[in-house]
This record gives sequence, C-alpha cells and structure tokens, in this order.
Amino acid sequence: MISTIDLRQQPHRRYNPLTAEWVMVSPHRTQRPWQGETSSTAPAQLPKYDAECYLCPGNKRANGEINPAYESTYTFTNDYAALMAETPLLTEAESPLLRAETVRGICRVLCFDPDHSLTLARMAQPALERVVTAWQQQYRELGAMDWIRHIQIFENRGAMMGASNPHPHGQIWATGFVPDEAVREASTQSKYLQQHGRCLLCDYLQTELRLQERIICRNEEFVALVPWWAVWPFEAMVLPLHHAANMLDFSSSQSAALADILKQLTVRYDNLFETSFPYTMGFHQGLVNQVTPDGSHHFHAHFYPPLLRSASVRKFMVGFEMLGMPQRDITPESAAERLRTLPGTHYSAMPR
Repeated sequence: MISTIDLRQQPHRRYNPLTAEWVMVSPHRTQRPWQGETSSTAPAQLPKYDAECYLCPGNKRANGEINPAYESTYTFTNDYAALMAETPLLTEAESPLLRAETVRGICRVLCFDPDHSLTLARMAQPALERVVTAWQQQYRELGAMDWIRHIQIFENRGAMMGASNPHPHGQIWATGFVPDEAVREASTQSKYLQQHGRCLLCDYLQTELRLQERIICRNEEFVALVPWWAVWPFEAMVLPLHHAANMLDFSSSQSAALADILKQLTVRYDNLFETSFPYTMGFHQGLVNQVTPDGSHHFHAHFYPPLLRSASVRKFMVGFEMLGMPQRDITPESAAERLRTLPGTHYSAMPR
C-alpha cells in the first residue's frame, strides 16, 4: 500500500469492507506496542463436576428437566429462549415510526464437554473435533427447516462477556429472518463479487498472507489473524484457505483443522494475560434457504475479546465511540505480533 503517513504512529481511519463501516486508529496514543500496568489472574481451578451447575451431566436444569449422563457433547433447547418457533401476529402499528414485526426462531444450547473445568483452550483435539461435528449436525438439522433463514452459532466465554455459567458451552440461534450484521455482510460480499468477479474474503486473505503483518497462526486449512479493520484490542478472524460457504462444505480433515486453529488461537489468548480469556466468538456462514444464493459468502469466525491492558482491565466503547465511530489505540499489527509470539499449544503459566 502506498502511504504518505506512518500507519503505526499517526491517526487514520481503516475501512471494513464486510460491514461498509470505518474504525478510527490512534496509535500515537501508545508510542510502543504496550504501556501501563500488566497483571495476570491465574485461571480459576474449577472442579470437573459441580453439583450446582445446571449444565453438568445428571443435574437438574432451571425448568426441572434432568440432563442425561452425557459423555461427549449435549444439545438441548434453551430453557429461556429468546425466540420461539411459533409467535402470534402483530396488530398494525399506530405510526410508521413505531414499526414492529413478529419473529420466529429456535434457540439451542450446546454443552461442549461433560467436564465442568474445561474451556475450548483446555480441551484436547479429539474433544474439540466432536464440538465441530456437533455444530455441523445442528447447522444441518436446523437448516433443513424451510422457514429458517439464518443460523448463528456463537459462544460467550467468561463472566465479563455475560456468560451465566462457566461450564463449557455455546449457543445456536436459528431465525426466520436475517439479522442486521448478516444482512450487511451478505450485501457487501455479493456486491464485491458482482464488481470484481471474485470473493471478497478470498482476496482479502491472499493480501494478508502476502503481507504477513497481521497473521497470528495458521495450519494447512485455516488462518487466524487480526483483521485490518479490527475494533477490539485483540479482535481476531478465522478464515479457511479454500472458499467455503458454511461448515457443511468442510471435509473431515478441514473439520479437524478448524478444531486445531480454534485451539491455537484460544490458547494464545489465555497466555496473553495468563488468564482464562473472555470473548464472544461466532461463525458467519451463508444464508439459509435463500432462493438465489450467488456463492459470494465465505465462511469465517469472529472473536471479540474485551481485555485491553491486563486480565482485569477491559476496553469500553464510550464517548466518541458510542456517539461517533469505533476507535482504537493499539494497531492491529502490534496486537497480532503479541499474539503470534505466544505459545499456542499449552498454557505457559502452568506445567505442561
């Protein structure tokens, strides 16, 4: 890229082609990759089984149902689902400025493992592969319902991100409508394909692989990187090297590689501040049951971790960021460099 300023030192804006939005970067506010106090918080040593946990095998959930003595993954309909498969029609609004519409959906919980003490970072490869298989099974099953339009698989990790239970689990929301973020990404990717005849994220990934500035880690099938337009301090994306619309397009070796890259990235997160790293993670996949899909969508995962300076200091979106646009001080390049140099196979603060 031809530049008349030093992007590592001077303020500038970066464009996100997936959402058609901008983020302001102010690297001059931190004249080195990191400053200020850095503290660590040793990960809590949770028990393998917690009698009070409503997600552990054999325990009673909030609605009175008893979990089976599951030995691998376990999926159930959320006891307090945000959406329902059947909802009544709305009456006409009193004003066009007071619009509302009925929504349908299915919300499920996926327990990753019966072991209460685990996280994705601490799970063994075979267990992680079983989680990927469960995600694929849920995507296939829910996508077979003709009224479903979008399937959002995600995980909120840690109390800081609103997780109500430390047991390793995630959620799957299948909706009869397409959420706003998915609409934006579908639109930008489709327009890019129409204008250039190529996939937006395929082109973007090739640029990142050539520059190597924001790559965190990779394997034979996937790459984890800090995106050029990252908003959160240690935000990351996971992208397959070969174009795929959704995780049902993956071969068995690609599915195993997805499990591996998730392990590599989450272990690095834990090693960054020597804590069980909080984040929101989710997969963006092709729209479901669409009439004329154009093949423009490229499977990817977003990781949005809130931590900024240490295990206890988080980034807040306030002031100008809430009223104007997102802003960050740490450049994506310095964030990627910090993560890249950390161990990605084991937690470095504990004996191997």
